[in-house]
Amino acid sequence: MRPVSTPAQRSGGRPGRVLAAAILIAVVVAGCQPSTYQYRWDFFFDSIFRPDSLIIRGIGLTVFIAVIAQTIGVVLGIFAALGKMAKSRVFRVPAGLYVWFFRGTPLLVQISLIYYGLGVTGIYRWPDFEPLGPFGKGAVQAGILALGVNEGAYMSEIVRAGILSIDPGQMEAAKSLGMTFGQAMRRIILPQAARVIVPPLGNEFNNMLKTTSLLVVISVPELYVTFSYKNASGSTVFHPFELFLAAAVWYLLLTTIWGLIQARIERRLGRGVGGDTGPGLGERFFGLRSAKPDELPTISGGR
Repeated sequence: MRPVSTPAQRSGGRPGRVLAAAILIAVVVAGCQPSTYQYRWDFFFDSIFRPDSLIIRGIGLTVFIAVIAQTIGVVLGIFAALGKMAKSRVFRVPAGLYVWFFRGTPLLVQISLIYYGLGVTGIYRWPDFEPLGPFGKGAVQAGILALGVNEGAYMSEIVRAGILSIDPGQMEAAKSLGMTFGQAMRRIILPQAARVIVPPLGNEFNNMLKTTSLLVVISVPELYVTFSYKNASGSTVFHPFELFLAAAVWYLLLTTIWGLIQARIERRLGRGVGGDTGPGLGERFFGLRSAKPDELPTISGGR
């Protein structure tokens, strides 16, 4: 018998789409209102199709910071997850305190504490690493560390959920074959848990690409700061609409490219598992398919 759907299920994502359409209409209407603002659309198109060296460096720095910080977050997340699942309080308590602190305090506060706090007290002054040029500046190092340790606290819960989704009998079977705990984790548990971990991990990296903009507080010249500089000085001074619209397009391009990569990874992991090949491009970016009643979302928690 075909199940009867409720009105909320039949409506799918209509409220969100209606809201998005209303916002789009409001922006268009606002743009049609009389204004003394002189639009310079050449600034917008030049920033997109003919980016200068500052924009290119800002994009490269954004991607560099996001990749390194996310890698640190994944490694710390794995260790924190294993620590929270350990039987010994020696591992469980420090892991719990780490997750509690970095999930419970604002990321901006953590960035300021790590860069300014450690520097002014002399604990670590963040010297520049000259071989990497602008990528090795002290502020960049501090930003990567702050984003990485913050991400590790969130990744720990994602990894822990992935490990707990695996039947405990898998670990028992591995130990019966003579494997140690570490070997069983590397060869049996984590590879199976990857299918549960990868979707929220991909969403976290998507978020990381945008979260790098918070490094404005320590003047790291990533993508957002680059466009802020261009809006504050030079021939493009005080054209925030065109410049920050161009910045939004660049962020959309970066996250869309990652979305394509993530979709490919999920399809590969989903092969041969209940015929699931992961969401299509329309489903991933535009929500063209209504969620099934028993379908759980794979998005991760925000900050």
